[in-house]
Amino acid sequence: MNQPATPVGRAPLRHLVAAAAVLLNLVTAAHAEQTFAFDRAPGKLPKTVIPLSYAIELTPDLASLALPGVETIEVEVRAPTTQLTLNAVNTNFGEVSIDDGAQRAQMTSDAAAQTATLTFAKPLAAGRHTLRIAFTAEINKFGAGLFVVDYPAKTGTKRLLSSKLEPADARRIFPCWDEPAFKASFALTVVIPRNLLAVGNMPVTSEEPVAGNLKKVVFAPTPKMSSYLFVLTVGELERASIDVDGVTIGVVTTEGKSGQGRFALDSAAKLLAHYNDYFGVKYPLPKLDLIAVPGGFGGAMENWGGITFFESRLLFDPATNAETARRGIFGIIAHEMAHMWFGDLVTMAWWDNLWLNEGFASWMATKASQQYYPQWQSWLNGYGGKQFALSLDARRTSHPIQQPIADHSEAVTAFDAITYNKGQALIRMLENYLGEAQFRAGIRQYMAAHAYSNSTTADLWQALESAGGKAITGVAASFTEQDGVPLVVAETDCDGTAQRLTLRQERFVIAPLGAAAAELPVRNWQIPVAIGPIDGKPFDEILLQGSAVIPAGACGDAIKVNLSDIGYFRVEYGPKNRGALLSAFPRMQVDDRLNIITDSWALVQAGRAEPSSYLALLDGLDPGDHRTVWDQVISTFAALNRLSRGHEERPLIQAYARAKLRPVLHRLGWNGSGAADDDNALLRASLISTLGDLGDEAVVAEAKRRFAAFLLDPDALPNSLRDAVTHVVGITADRAAYDGLLALARKSTVTNERLRYYFATASARDPELARATLALTLTSELPDTIVPGIISTVASSGEQPQLAWDFVQAHFDALLAKQGPNFRDQFVPNFMTNFTDEAHAAELAAFAPSQSTGGGRVMVARALESIAISGGLVVRLLPAVEDWIRAHRP
Repeated sequence: MNQPATPVGRAPLRHLVAAAAVLLNLVTAAHAEQTFAFDRAPGKLPKTVIPLSYAIELTPDLASLALPGVETIEVEVRAPTTQLTLNAVNTNFGEVSIDDGAQRAQMTSDAAAQTATLTFAKPLAAGRHTLRIAFTAEINKFGAGLFVVDYPAKTGTKRLLSSKLEPADARRIFPCWDEPAFKASFALTVVIPRNLLAVGNMPVTSEEPVAGNLKKVVFAPTPKMSSYLFVLTVGELERASIDVDGVTIGVVTTEGKSGQGRFALDSAAKLLAHYNDYFGVKYPLPKLDLIAVPGGFGGAMENWGGITFFESRLLFDPATNAETARRGIFGIIAHEMAHMWFGDLVTMAWWDNLWLNEGFASWMATKASQQYYPQWQSWLNGYGGKQFALSLDARRTSHPIQQPIADHSEAVTAFDAITYNKGQALIRMLENYLGEAQFRAGIRQYMAAHAYSNSTTADLWQALESAGGKAITGVAASFTEQDGVPLVVAETDCDGTAQRLTLRQERFVIAPLGAAAAELPVRNWQIPVAIGPIDGKPFDEILLQGSAVIPAGACGDAIKVNLSDIGYFRVEYGPKNRGALLSAFPRMQVDDRLNIITDSWALVQAGRAEPSSYLALLDGLDPGDHRTVWDQVISTFAALNRLSRGHEERPLIQAYARAKLRPVLHRLGWNGSGAADDDNALLRASLISTLGDLGDEAVVAEAKRRFAAFLLDPDALPNSLRDAVTHVVGITADRAAYDGLLALARKSTVTNERLRYYFATASARDPELARATLALTLTSELPDTIVPGIISTVASSGEQPQLAWDFVQAHFDALLAKQGPNFRDQFVPNFMTNFTDEAHAAELAAFAPSQSTGGGRVMVARALESIAISGGLVVRLLPAVEDWIRAHRP
């Protein structure tokens, strides 16, 4: 029953005491739970000393790239100790003292562990202490820690600094407890030239001039956060901003480019209001900057209050961007802003739960895109990410979403399609299983319970179960705690006029030729499966835990498993139901047609179906089918084209692919009609690029003609075709065309234009031109962030993998110095998947630099399996595909 409210200020003393006691108990309980979660968190650093707050002053030298600094760290000593250990890399220590000089510390470092241990003569008593460290770190030339970017501007080459710290590179800027469980507040001060702008996590509270044409910039302290979310960008920058619901949203760019941030600014304003409502917790910082960085790294990073983006991922220039570029810009902003809650406000306790950050942000970004721009059909058009995860997860070297991580090198390997795309697919499946409203209620409960602290996967399941009233821990655990892809085998049979559907699950495996799938552990999942007729009311969703038999309409009805393609599993149909489905194929919804096609190709890759079954399915496709359907076909043709390089089957495979794709381009036309950002614009560009790769003479000639007209009049070539046309010109370039593309790249100060022309030159198939491109990677001309991509493009689009591999080996030390440890641990293994033979697999296995860390060994193992799988597909698929094409010439 309701009771009348007591006026504020007149409450009896006993009520106030009781209320205060309740509040104290709640705070104490929350603190106890957070402390317990902290103590359980994995990690490498001891938890005997905990940082509470950092006050950091940095004086970066943009000329020498030295980074002198001093920091004062408030710490809590949990038990008396003479030592404390924190992280540091390439750092020279000055004086280290505690409690206003009461003791000075001796320092020893462990380069391999990236730690420094401070030893005091007398034990530090339990309680709070103040640690002061003077140090000099390094500004890097590669995108980790604080790094330098030299970029072209209209007045010449300019230089800026920015940071990228995930997963474990804050230690490259200042000594710290660089693990996500060690949350603390960060108060930053920087001393920089007066003409530069500095951007950090929080607003600037003061600026004052100091000697030598410098100024001291002081930022407000951050809330408690993990060290990898620290950010600093310094340069000749400008900001455009708006205020939304008490928060200042800004887009920060190099000079003259803030106008290109208008779409990003408007998008961030929409998303802030949307996320405030969805999460039930308002964005807690006073400002949120989106920072465009013209180099250093290729994606975006969710630093709290100061998200950094590679410039071309954030800015939209109508003079050079296709209208469809807005899709990617909105998507990446939506992803990073989702992290402001899922990752920054609530952070995984250790990198084994990275998927909590990335899987959720990927799901939220697509969900937001679908809400604000339904015409983009973001779930449907984003199918490729899920397919990539399914293909990797079918391998022996896959890993659970929630996986053990030993150290920082292994943490880097966790940023993959399993973490992002399988995580996203799982969350979508769980939301569909629980219900949208119930799922959101669970997320709000989770946010409220773990704000400013760390969490685990189990915490999320508990919140969702509590709010949703439906057991999901077993469902979710079967997908997060074990690797692999479920295969649902489905067949119909008749009992008189009634039809039954039998379902059973297996493990879906794509293995090297001759490898026995039986050697892999048996898996069993709890799978939410949506089933129904393709043009009628769906049956109830079932939870498949082993096998099941269900009524399935009238005998002969076409019954689809995984309706709307929301489930994370493959489906193999028996001959009766498959025949009925193929007969009804044109009447299916596009997501169901796409699901049939992708699963059919996957079954061929796994050796569970012959290539003829997939190729026969292609014969029935309408040239007017949806973009996503034809994009899947294009990806298959691209795979066959790559596998057949150097083999006698290639000319026939290319001719067949050209014959299948030409009618689709003919239907669309080169000029097209309709909106500039519709799916046809994207499909048209994809077709032109692919037909150029396949040697279509008519497409190559038309691309060259249009590019020549563009050189005379830029308006002659629509933005939507520029990437595709330039790519075709690049792969067919002679020396004159190559030099012309290079001149265009050197002339432009627009990042997406420069990338377009540089990557076109890297696609040239003339070996001498390939050598010229590779030589550029050793100079300062190319942004360092695109160097790995340029080398890979020489190998793939340029079809010169051996030339590029010889170059990498000959110049490995120079490339490693420019690119940093990820070049050793990740680039080399990934690059070697351009090959399909045992000899190159052996070369990779013997390449010592990539075997020197745990993360490198993980990546090498994955690459070796990929090479072996590709080699097996060459042997098994190419002859069968050739036979089918000869018998069924289009």
